[in-house]
Amino acid sequence: MRRLLGIAIFLGMGTFACAQSIDDLNIQFHGYATQGFLYTNDNNMFTANTSNGTPAWTEAVLNITSQPTPKLRIAAQGRFLLLGDYGDGQAVTLDWASGDYKASDRFGVRFGKVKTPWGLFNEIQDIDPAYIWTLLPQGIYPLTDRAGYLTHYGGIVYGTLNFHTAGKLEYRGWAGEGYYPSNDGYYIDSAETGYALPNDIHGSLFGGALHWKTPLRGLMIGASDLTDNKWSAVQTYTGTAGTVTGSYVLPANSQPNFFATYERNKLMVAFEYERSWGDEMNLFPTAPSVAFSVRNDDRSEYGMATYKVSSKLTAGAYWSGNSDHQAPLNDQRYSKDWTISGRYDFNQFLYAKAEQHFIDGAGISQIFDITHNSDLKPNTRLTALKIGVTF
Repeated sequence: MRRLLGIAIFLGMGTFACAQSIDDLNIQFHGYATQGFLYTNDNNMFTANTSNGTPAWTEAVLNITSQPTPKLRIAAQGRFLLLGDYGDGQAVTLDWASGDYKASDRFGVRFGKVKTPWGLFNEIQDIDPAYIWTLLPQGIYPLTDRAGYLTHYGGIVYGTLNFHTAGKLEYRGWAGEGYYPSNDGYYIDSAETGYALPNDIHGSLFGGALHWKTPLRGLMIGASDLTDNKWSAVQTYTGTAGTVTGSYVLPANSQPNFFATYERNKLMVAFEYERSWGDEMNLFPTAPSVAFSVRNDDRSEYGMATYKVSSKLTAGAYWSGNSDHQAPLNDQRYSKDWTISGRYDFNQFLYAKAEQHFIDGAGISQIFDITHNSDLKPNTRLTALKIGVTF
Protein backbone atom coordinates (compact mmCIF):
# COMPACT_ATOMS: atom_id res chain seq x y z
CA MET A 1 0.00 0.00 0.00
CA ARG A 2 2.72 2.49 0.95
CA ARG A 3 4.68 1.71 -2.23
CA LEU A 4 1.61 2.16 -4.44
CA LEU A 5 0.80 5.50 -2.83
CA GLY A 6 4.35 6.71 -3.39
CA ILE A 7 4.32 5.57 -7.03
CA ALA A 8 0.99 7.33 -7.61
CA ILE A 9 2.27 10.63 -6.24
CA PHE A 10 5.49 10.63 -8.19
CA LEU A 11 3.82 9.44 -11.41
CA GLY A 12 1.52 12.41 -11.02
CA MET A 13 4.50 14.70 -10.66
CA GLY A 14 6.11 13.17 -13.71
CA THR A 15 2.97 13.57 -15.80
CA PHE A 16 2.74 17.26 -15.05
CA ALA A 17 6.48 17.69 -15.63
CA CYS A 18 6.08 16.36 -19.16
CA ALA A 19 3.16 18.65 -19.87
CA GLN A 20 4.54 21.83 -18.36
CA SER A 21 7.80 23.71 -18.00
CA ILE A 22 9.71 23.78 -14.71
CA ASP A 23 8.61 27.39 -14.15
CA ASP A 24 4.95 26.40 -14.55
CA LEU A 25 5.32 23.80 -11.79
CA ASN A 26 5.97 26.56 -9.23
CA ILE A 27 8.61 24.52 -7.41
CA GLN A 28 9.83 25.90 -4.09
CA PHE A 29 12.40 24.68 -1.57
CA HIS A 30 12.21 25.51 2.12
CA GLY A 31 13.74 24.11 5.28
CA TYR A 32 15.55 24.71 8.52
CA ALA A 33 18.42 23.39 10.62
CA THR A 34 18.72 23.42 14.41
CA GLN A 35 21.34 22.59 17.00
CA GLY A 36 20.18 21.84 20.52
CA PHE A 37 21.76 21.41 23.93
CA LEU A 38 20.18 19.41 26.78
CA TYR A 39 21.14 19.35 30.45
CA THR A 40 19.44 17.61 33.39
CA ASN A 41 20.39 17.63 37.05
CA ASP A 42 19.09 14.03 37.37
CA ASN A 43 17.75 11.33 35.08
CA ASN A 44 18.98 11.11 31.49
CA MET A 45 16.37 11.89 28.84
CA PHE A 46 15.70 11.27 25.16
CA THR A 47 18.28 8.40 24.94
CA ALA A 48 21.08 10.92 25.61
CA ASN A 49 23.45 11.42 28.53
CA THR A 50 21.83 14.69 29.45
CA SER A 51 22.98 14.63 33.09
CA ASN A 52 26.45 15.51 31.79
CA GLY A 53 25.07 18.09 29.37
CA THR A 54 24.99 17.12 25.70
CA PRO A 55 24.77 18.77 22.27
CA ALA A 56 23.59 15.44 20.77
CA TRP A 57 20.48 16.96 19.23
CA THR A 58 20.83 18.03 15.61
CA GLU A 59 18.10 18.36 12.98
CA ALA A 60 17.96 19.46 9.37
CA VAL A 61 14.75 19.55 7.33
CA LEU A 62 14.18 20.11 3.62
CA ASN A 63 10.80 20.26 1.92
CA ILE A 64 9.96 20.68 -1.72
CA THR A 65 6.60 21.93 -2.99
CA SER A 66 5.16 22.03 -6.47
CA GLN A 67 1.86 23.61 -7.50
CA PRO A 68 1.29 22.62 -11.15
CA THR A 69 -2.32 23.90 -11.10
CA PRO A 70 -4.15 26.34 -8.81
CA LYS A 71 -6.02 23.47 -7.11
CA LEU A 72 -3.27 20.82 -6.95
CA ARG A 73 -0.27 20.93 -4.63
CA ILE A 74 2.38 18.19 -4.36
CA ALA A 75 4.98 18.23 -1.59
CA ALA A 76 7.45 16.11 0.35
CA GLN A 77 9.71 16.62 3.35
CA GLY A 78 12.87 14.83 4.44
CA ARG A 79 14.59 15.04 7.82
CA PHE A 80 18.06 14.41 9.21
CA LEU A 81 17.92 13.77 12.96
CA LEU A 82 20.51 12.90 15.58
CA LEU A 83 19.16 12.72 19.13
CA GLY A 84 21.25 10.70 21.56
CA ASP A 85 20.93 7.04 20.56
CA TYR A 86 17.51 7.58 18.98
CA GLY A 87 17.39 6.90 15.28
CA ASP A 88 20.76 5.12 15.07
CA GLY A 89 21.15 3.85 11.51
CA GLN A 90 18.09 5.80 10.32
CA ALA A 91 19.24 9.39 10.68
CA VAL A 92 17.60 10.44 7.38
CA THR A 93 13.88 9.78 6.99
CA LEU A 94 10.94 10.84 4.84
CA ASP A 95 8.63 12.85 7.09
CA TRP A 96 5.79 13.00 4.61
CA ALA A 97 4.99 13.04 0.87
CA SER A 98 1.53 13.89 -0.37
CA GLY A 99 -0.71 15.29 -3.06
CA ASP A 100 -3.34 17.87 -2.08
CA TYR A 101 -6.32 18.69 -4.30
CA LYS A 102 -8.48 21.56 -3.02
CA ALA A 103 -11.67 21.77 -5.04
CA SER A 104 -13.02 24.66 -2.95
CA ASP A 105 -12.94 26.05 0.58
CA ARG A 106 -15.62 23.50 1.47
CA PHE A 107 -13.83 20.39 0.21
CA GLY A 108 -10.31 19.13 -0.41
CA VAL A 109 -8.47 15.82 -0.29
CA ARG A 110 -4.88 14.82 0.55
CA PHE A 111 -3.32 11.45 -0.22
CA GLY A 112 0.02 9.71 0.26
CA LYS A 113 2.07 9.77 3.45
CA VAL A 114 0.03 12.52 5.06
CA LYS A 115 0.13 14.33 8.39
CA THR A 116 -2.48 12.97 10.78
CA PRO A 117 -4.55 15.99 11.93
CA TRP A 118 -5.30 14.90 15.51
CA GLY A 119 -4.86 17.19 18.49
CA LEU A 120 -3.79 20.81 18.44
CA PHE A 121 -0.10 20.64 17.47
CA ASN A 122 0.42 17.33 15.66
CA GLU A 123 0.33 18.85 12.17
CA ILE A 124 3.04 21.41 13.01
CA GLN A 125 5.21 19.54 15.52
CA ASP A 126 7.68 18.80 12.70
CA ILE A 127 8.15 22.55 11.99
CA ASP A 128 10.35 23.92 14.75
CA PRO A 129 10.35 27.57 13.50
CA ALA A 130 6.54 27.68 13.80
CA TYR A 131 6.34 27.92 17.60
CA ILE A 132 8.13 29.26 20.65
CA TRP A 133 8.64 25.98 22.49
CA THR A 134 11.89 24.03 22.48
CA LEU A 135 9.86 20.99 23.58
CA LEU A 136 6.10 20.68 23.20
CA PRO A 137 4.24 19.17 26.20
CA GLN A 138 5.74 15.69 26.27
CA GLY A 139 2.70 13.91 27.70
CA ILE A 140 0.91 14.41 24.35
CA TYR A 141 3.75 15.13 21.90
CA PRO A 142 6.76 13.06 23.07
CA LEU A 143 9.81 13.94 20.98
CA THR A 144 10.99 10.36 20.39
CA ASP A 145 7.50 9.30 19.18
CA ARG A 146 7.21 12.01 16.55
CA ALA A 147 7.96 9.75 13.56
CA GLY A 148 5.06 7.43 14.40
CA TYR A 149 2.58 10.06 15.58
CA LEU A 150 3.11 12.57 12.77
CA THR A 151 1.76 10.73 9.74
CA HIS A 152 -0.16 7.83 8.27
CA TYR A 153 -0.37 6.29 4.80
CA GLY A 154 -3.76 7.00 3.27
CA GLY A 155 -6.01 9.99 2.78
CA ILE A 156 -7.66 13.00 4.39
CA VAL A 157 -10.76 14.95 3.44
CA TYR A 158 -11.01 18.48 4.76
CA GLY A 159 -12.83 21.75 4.35
CA THR A 160 -14.28 24.85 5.98
CA LEU A 161 -17.97 25.61 6.45
CA ASN A 162 -18.79 29.30 6.91
CA PHE A 163 -21.78 29.90 9.20
CA HIS A 164 -21.28 33.67 9.14
CA THR A 165 -22.63 34.96 12.48
CA ALA A 166 -22.02 31.55 14.07
CA GLY A 167 -18.37 31.44 12.99
CA LYS A 168 -16.55 28.88 10.86
CA LEU A 169 -16.24 25.11 11.24
CA GLU A 170 -13.14 23.36 9.89
CA TYR A 171 -13.49 19.58 9.48
CA ARG A 172 -11.00 16.81 8.81
CA GLY A 173 -11.57 13.10 8.35
CA TRP A 174 -8.91 10.49 7.67
CA ALA A 175 -8.25 6.79 7.20
CA GLY A 176 -5.34 4.59 6.23
CA GLU A 177 -2.41 2.74 7.75
CA GLY A 178 -0.37 3.87 10.73
CA TYR A 179 3.26 2.85 11.07
CA TYR A 180 5.45 2.85 14.20
CA PRO A 181 9.14 2.06 13.65
CA SER A 182 10.92 -0.30 16.03
CA ASN A 183 13.07 2.62 17.25
CA ASP A 184 9.98 4.59 18.23
CA GLY A 185 10.40 6.10 21.68
CA TYR A 186 7.95 3.75 23.37
CA TYR A 187 9.61 0.65 21.92
CA ILE A 188 13.13 1.72 22.88
CA ASP A 189 12.31 0.73 26.46
CA SER A 190 10.94 -2.63 25.32
CA ALA A 191 14.01 -3.39 23.22
CA GLU A 192 16.27 -2.60 26.15
CA THR A 193 14.49 -5.24 28.25
CA GLY A 194 14.86 -7.84 25.48
CA TYR A 195 11.55 -7.42 23.61
CA ALA A 196 12.16 -6.34 20.01
CA LEU A 197 10.00 -5.73 16.91
CA PRO A 198 12.23 -6.77 13.99
CA ASN A 199 9.71 -5.72 11.33
CA ASP A 200 8.24 -2.66 13.08
CA ILE A 201 4.46 -2.52 13.63
CA HIS A 202 1.64 -1.10 11.53
CA GLY A 203 -2.11 -1.32 11.14
CA SER A 204 -5.25 0.46 10.03
CA LEU A 205 -6.57 3.63 11.64
CA PHE A 206 -9.21 6.28 11.11
CA GLY A 207 -10.38 9.47 12.77
CA GLY A 208 -11.86 12.91 12.55
CA ALA A 209 -11.42 16.44 13.89
CA LEU A 210 -13.52 19.59 14.20
CA HIS A 211 -12.19 23.11 14.79
CA TRP A 212 -14.85 25.73 15.52
CA LYS A 213 -13.70 29.31 15.03
CA THR A 214 -16.30 30.91 17.23
CA PRO A 215 -17.98 34.31 16.78
CA LEU A 216 -15.76 35.55 19.61
CA ARG A 217 -12.74 36.78 17.67
CA GLY A 218 -9.61 34.78 18.42
CA LEU A 219 -11.36 31.85 20.16
CA MET A 220 -11.16 28.37 18.62
CA ILE A 221 -12.65 25.25 20.27
CA GLY A 222 -11.94 21.80 18.87
CA ALA A 223 -11.95 18.06 19.31
CA SER A 224 -10.47 15.06 17.52
CA ASP A 225 -10.63 11.30 17.85
CA LEU A 226 -8.07 8.83 16.53
CA THR A 227 -8.97 5.12 16.48
CA ASP A 228 -6.51 2.33 15.79
CA ASN A 229 -7.88 -1.06 14.79
CA LYS A 230 -6.13 -4.20 16.02
CA TRP A 231 -2.41 -4.12 15.18
CA SER A 232 -0.01 -7.06 15.46
CA ALA A 233 3.63 -7.75 14.65
CA VAL A 234 6.34 -10.38 15.02
CA GLN A 235 8.19 -9.98 18.31
CA THR A 236 11.34 -11.58 19.66
CA TYR A 237 12.54 -11.91 23.23
CA THR A 238 16.22 -12.33 23.98
CA GLY A 239 17.22 -13.46 27.45
CA THR A 240 19.76 -15.65 29.19
CA ALA A 241 18.27 -18.76 27.55
CA GLY A 242 18.53 -17.34 24.02
CA THR A 243 15.95 -15.85 21.64
CA VAL A 244 12.33 -16.91 21.21
CA THR A 245 9.78 -15.64 18.69
CA GLY A 246 6.22 -14.63 19.41
CA SER A 247 3.86 -11.79 18.61
CA TYR A 248 3.02 -8.32 19.88
CA VAL A 249 -0.66 -7.32 19.73
CA LEU A 250 -2.35 -3.94 20.22
CA PRO A 251 -6.14 -4.34 20.38
CA ALA A 252 -8.36 -1.55 19.04
CA ASN A 253 -7.68 1.73 20.82
CA SER A 254 -9.36 5.14 20.88
CA GLN A 255 -7.62 8.46 21.56
CA PRO A 256 -9.87 11.53 21.96
CA ASN A 257 -8.42 15.03 22.28
CA PHE A 258 -10.22 18.21 23.36
CA PHE A 259 -8.56 21.60 22.92
CA ALA A 260 -9.04 25.34 22.69
CA THR A 261 -6.98 28.41 21.81
CA TYR A 262 -7.54 32.12 22.32
CA GLU A 263 -5.46 34.81 20.62
CA ARG A 264 -5.79 38.53 21.28
CA ASN A 265 -3.21 41.12 20.28
CA LYS A 266 0.13 39.83 21.64
CA LEU A 267 -1.35 37.10 23.88
CA MET A 268 -2.06 33.46 23.09
CA VAL A 269 -3.46 30.87 25.52
CA ALA A 270 -4.20 27.21 24.80
CA PHE A 271 -5.46 24.10 26.54
CA GLU A 272 -5.55 20.43 25.52
CA TYR A 273 -6.70 17.19 27.12
CA GLU A 274 -6.07 13.70 25.77
CA ARG A 275 -7.02 10.22 26.91
CA SER A 276 -5.65 6.97 25.47
CA TRP A 277 -6.54 3.59 26.85
CA GLY A 278 -6.17 0.00 25.75
CA ASP A 279 -4.15 -3.18 26.15
CA GLU A 280 -0.92 -4.55 24.78
CA MET A 281 -0.20 -8.27 24.68
CA ASN A 282 3.20 -9.95 24.41
CA LEU A 283 2.45 -13.51 23.30
CA PHE A 284 5.06 -16.30 23.35
CA PRO A 285 3.34 -19.71 23.04
CA THR A 286 6.68 -21.58 23.30
CA ALA A 287 7.88 -19.53 26.28
CA PRO A 288 4.89 -18.57 28.47
CA SER A 289 7.19 -17.39 31.26
CA VAL A 290 8.16 -14.28 29.25
CA ALA A 291 4.63 -13.55 27.96
CA PHE A 292 2.63 -10.78 29.62
CA SER A 293 -0.17 -8.27 29.07
CA VAL A 294 -0.42 -4.63 30.11
CA ARG A 295 -3.45 -2.39 30.36
CA ASN A 296 -2.98 1.38 30.29
CA ASP A 297 -5.22 4.38 30.79
CA ASP A 298 -3.10 7.44 30.00
CA ARG A 299 -4.53 10.88 30.59
CA SER A 300 -2.58 13.99 29.63
CA GLU A 301 -3.33 17.69 29.68
CA TYR A 302 -1.62 21.06 29.50
CA GLY A 303 -2.36 24.76 29.72
CA MET A 304 -0.03 27.27 28.06
CA ALA A 305 0.34 30.97 27.39
CA THR A 306 2.69 33.06 25.26
CA TYR A 307 3.20 36.82 25.02
CA LYS A 308 4.92 38.81 22.28
CA VAL A 309 7.15 41.10 24.36
CA SER A 310 8.62 42.81 21.29
CA SER A 311 8.94 42.22 17.56
CA LYS A 312 11.89 39.89 18.26
CA LEU A 313 11.22 38.46 21.75
CA THR A 314 8.44 36.06 22.77
CA ALA A 315 7.99 34.62 26.26
CA GLY A 316 5.83 31.72 27.37
CA ALA A 317 5.02 29.16 30.05
CA TYR A 318 3.02 25.97 30.38
CA TRP A 319 2.01 23.35 32.88
CA SER A 320 1.53 19.81 31.64
CA GLY A 321 0.55 16.61 33.37
CA ASN A 322 0.41 12.92 32.48
CA SER A 323 -0.77 9.91 34.47
CA ASP A 324 -1.52 6.25 33.81
CA HIS A 325 -4.50 5.30 35.94
CA GLN A 326 -3.66 1.61 35.57
CA ALA A 327 -0.05 1.92 36.76
CA PRO A 328 1.24 1.13 40.28
CA LEU A 329 1.07 3.95 42.82
CA ASN A 330 4.61 5.34 42.60
CA ASP A 331 6.48 8.23 40.96
CA GLN A 332 6.55 6.40 37.61
CA ARG A 333 2.74 6.54 37.44
CA TYR A 334 2.69 10.27 36.65
CA SER A 335 4.67 13.24 35.37
CA LYS A 336 4.09 16.95 36.04
CA ASP A 337 6.05 19.62 34.22
CA TRP A 338 6.24 23.37 34.89
CA THR A 339 7.98 25.07 31.96
CA ILE A 340 9.15 28.62 31.20
CA SER A 341 10.36 29.48 27.71
CA GLY A 342 11.72 32.30 25.58
CA ARG A 343 12.45 32.79 21.90
CA TYR A 344 14.48 35.53 20.23
CA ASP A 345 14.35 36.13 16.46
CA PHE A 346 17.56 37.86 15.39
CA ASN A 347 16.12 38.27 11.89
CA GLN A 348 13.79 36.37 9.57
CA PHE A 349 16.36 33.58 9.14
CA LEU A 350 17.99 33.11 12.56
CA TYR A 351 16.40 32.42 15.94
CA ALA A 352 17.25 31.02 19.38
CA LYS A 353 15.17 29.30 22.07
CA ALA A 354 15.78 28.75 25.79
CA GLU A 355 13.61 26.65 28.07
CA GLN A 356 13.62 25.44 31.67
CA HIS A 357 11.55 22.45 32.82
CA PHE A 358 10.71 21.51 36.41
CA ILE A 359 9.53 17.89 36.16
CA ASP A 360 8.09 15.86 39.02
CA GLY A 361 7.62 12.14 38.42
CA ALA A 362 8.95 9.93 35.62
CA GLY A 363 5.72 8.60 34.17
CA ILE A 364 6.49 9.20 30.48
CA SER A 365 8.57 6.15 29.58
CA GLN A 366 9.34 7.47 26.09
CA ILE A 367 11.55 10.25 27.46
CA PHE A 368 13.08 8.45 30.48
CA ASP A 369 14.47 5.32 28.80
CA ILE A 370 15.99 2.76 31.15
CA THR A 371 19.36 2.18 29.42
CA HIS A 372 20.52 5.63 30.51
CA ASN A 373 18.84 5.49 33.93
CA SER A 374 19.77 2.68 36.32
CA ASP A 375 17.85 4.37 39.13
CA LEU A 376 15.20 6.88 38.14
CA LYS A 377 14.86 9.81 40.55
CA PRO A 378 11.44 11.34 41.29
CA ASN A 379 12.37 14.88 40.18
CA THR A 380 14.16 16.24 37.11
CA ARG A 381 15.26 19.73 36.14
CA LEU A 382 15.82 20.05 32.40
CA THR A 383 17.45 22.94 30.55
CA ALA A 384 16.91 22.91 26.78
CA LEU A 385 18.62 25.37 24.43
CA LYS A 386 18.34 25.57 20.67
CA ILE A 387 19.53 27.75 17.81
CA GLY A 388 17.97 27.50 14.39
CA VAL A 389 18.28 28.85 10.88
CA THR A 390 15.52 28.84 8.24
CA PHE A 391 15.44 29.36 4.51
